[in-house]
Amino acid sequence: MSNAVLITREPVINKQHKITANRLIVHAASVGQAAEALNSLAEVWPATHPVFVSLYRLVPTPDLLAWKAPANAMVEIPTQAIAHPLTLALLPRLQEAGISLNLTWYQPDTVLPPDVVWRFVIIDAKRQPLPIAPPGLSLAWGLADVPDFRNAIVSGYDGASGWFFLQGVKSDGKLAPSHAQIVRLMSLVRRNAEVREIETILKQDVALSYKLLRYINSAGFGLMCEIQSFRHAVSILGYDKLHKWLSVLLISASRDPSAPALMQTAIARGRFMEKIGAAFFEKGELDNLFITGAFSMLHLLLGASLQSALDEMNLPTPIRDALIAGDGVYAPFLKLARALESFDDKHLASLADDLHITPEQINRAHLEALAFADSLQFG
Repeated sequence: MSNAVLITREPVINKQHKITANRLIVHAASVGQAAEALNSLAEVWPATHPVFVSLYRLVPTPDLLAWKAPANAMVEIPTQAIAHPLTLALLPRLQEAGISLNLTWYQPDTVLPPDVVWRFVIIDAKRQPLPIAPPGLSLAWGLADVPDFRNAIVSGYDGASGWFFLQGVKSDGKLAPSHAQIVRLMSLVRRNAEVREIETILKQDVALSYKLLRYINSAGFGLMCEIQSFRHAVSILGYDKLHKWLSVLLISASRDPSAPALMQTAIARGRFMEKIGAAFFEKGELDNLFITGAFSMLHLLLGASLQSALDEMNLPTPIRDALIAGDGVYAPFLKLARALESFDDKHLASLADDLHITPEQINRAHLEALAFADSLQFG
């Protein structure tokens, strides 16, 4: 995979702890190669939120203009390249094309070219405090955990970029009553209980019923008709699909301030595993792959240990093996999903090689998963 293009990502979080943009980190040998790869992904491009595109260690050059950038795309320009002649030649042409620009690794002594409008400015918060009057909306980078994020917002940042929200979240308690209710529903669905028995529980919590139908009818599901009731859902989808959507309901039940970002990440993991696993497993197992990815963050979302949360459910052995022991047939796909959440393209390439999956397959499934997770509008 030495000449392969691989895309990893990190989210952009606003003051309300919601993902409001996604940074795609394009690992390529050349800018032209990156442009070609990005063009090939137009069909699955995530359109709900702005998408920042970073060329990682490459100097942005006019070769990037071969990419037909979607309307929500923003190109990142690192300060290390800001004075490079080819980057200076690229900037006005990007602006003429209506493509928004973001400035990365900004420092107060950075000399900026005139007449360039910067939408967002990413600042390494580990190395310096927030500069006075940055030239765009300020995003902190390099935060260690959720308390770090809170401090950054208090100090004046408009948001942050990174995976800090996976740290500093307590996960040592018991399932809350609202979570236990959904787990009970999942158990009933898994054993194909009578519809009226399940409806009785749903009628006790109208909000749960509403959220379940909202997710099932979301654009990401792609149904040809609108589901009007749980009984209607059973007749259209069957119990296996309903179990999958109850899993979405469970991970969306958290009231933690960081929950919206966690939920979106969990769904993206699950959808990626479902998509990339389609060539390896029978269709009936793909929902299990989705649940494995989605439940990989259950301990963070529910504030309970993963073991105690799973003990309440009668999940298939391959799901438990992947989540508890990190082995079994689903485990390599979970590792692959997690590897997308880093800057380490070599590790991602190694995992893909082990499964004989091409970079093109990885990138396509990645963006499809991201678009799907965005479409559910958590929080």
